[in-house]
Amino acid sequence: MNSEKYIAAIEIGSSRISGAVGRVHTDTGMLDVLAVETEHTTECVRHGMIQNVEEVGARVARIVTRLERALGSSPQYRIKSVYVGLGGRSLRNEKITLRRALPEDTEITSEILTSLRDEARSYPVDSSLEVVDAQPRLFVIDKTETRNPVGMFGNSLAADYNLIVCRPILRKHIHRVVRDKAGLNLAAMVVTPMAVADMVLSSEEKRLGCMLVDLGAETTTVSIYKADNLIYLAVLPMGSRNITSDITSLSLLEERAEEIKTTSGSAIQSENPSTLNLSGIKLSDVANLVSARAEEIVANIIQQISYAGITDKELPGGIVMTGAGFNLNRMPELLKNQSGLPVRRASLPADVNMEDAKAPTYETLQLVAILRAGLAPQAPECVEIPVRDEIPVTGEIPVYTETETERRGVDETVRPHRKPGKIFGGIGRLGRKITGIFAPSDDDDDDTEIE
Repeated sequence: MNSEKYIAAIEIGSSRISGAVGRVHTDTGMLDVLAVETEHTTECVRHGMIQNVEEVGARVARIVTRLERALGSSPQYRIKSVYVGLGGRSLRNEKITLRRALPEDTEITSEILTSLRDEARSYPVDSSLEVVDAQPRLFVIDKTETRNPVGMFGNSLAADYNLIVCRPILRKHIHRVVRDKAGLNLAAMVVTPMAVADMVLSSEEKRLGCMLVDLGAETTTVSIYKADNLIYLAVLPMGSRNITSDITSLSLLEERAEEIKTTSGSAIQSENPSTLNLSGIKLSDVANLVSARAEEIVANIIQQISYAGITDKELPGGIVMTGAGFNLNRMPELLKNQSGLPVRRASLPADVNMEDAKAPTYETLQLVAILRAGLAPQAPECVEIPVRDEIPVTGEIPVYTETETERRGVDETVRPHRKPGKIFGGIGRLGRKITGIFAPSDDDDDDTEIE
């Protein structure tokens, strides 16, 4: 039995589309990230939602081609399916409670819970939304609260669920890009913020209460965990590109504004503002714009705590940061000062080996989290590995006869065929379980409304 499985993932973001191919060691659970490829986006993705299906599909196809080449050209590997991240402005959670009356002294079985979860998945929500997953939070058997009710007996069952919902167009455009435009199969859709949380948050942080913040280009995703459960999920329509846009008000193109933000911007103004000019641009004006917008973004992040119905004192696990937006100078410091909570940067777990040295680890966390969906034992393989032809052993090396050589008019020496090279190898240890993997929808509704 082959102890290796090859998987591929795509993340479609507002500033870039990224793809990765990895190798899972099924005997140990170790994930080797073999290659990462990126294409920058302009207007084809806005706030995490695909705007131009044709353009995004072409970029995904180019990324997949480069990933296939990275695996090896002799013989040629072919990526036939991909895991794709699901995120974007309309993604959020809704809480529901389902109740069932049971015959007297009924044993709670896994079949009952499966039926209950199916009911939660089909729960009627706002007509503009669809349910993509239902995550159980708490069960009550008669009057006893539990997280694992299987094997218990009772006369009534109540269950609290987190419904993960989004606008249908979010998923439909992913189907159209992957299947229709890029010509790939969809291995699964992965709710990106939940996959990231499973990868970077510790069990202690989830139990104590913590907040995961992904600061992207045009969206900021906030996930709050308490008592080991997701209790709040929201995507804010603001990100680091808002800061860049503010700097363009100084009569600059976006590319130049982004450069100035990266090299000279700071989320917290210096006590001694600079009086220098940079190509006619006052750095003091840049400082005012950057700090003002950074403060607004941080204020909105912190406000989500009260929207979740809790206080900052209920989050002793603090804030875990991810996303390229936190690369802005002193942005983590501003978040720590304004929230009063401990803050740390997310990092890759020990069961992930990043073999592609050119890939920036901090900026590829979301992509790796999507890729880890392939760690599940039942997860399908994404890469078609070519079959190598065996070289027949005859004991002799064929050579041209003198007549053939003279007829060709050349001096040829025939060498035996080379054996093809080996594919990658490696070892590791078991990774943790990924949640939030969803089977693709077959819905082909032509709802093309764009936010």
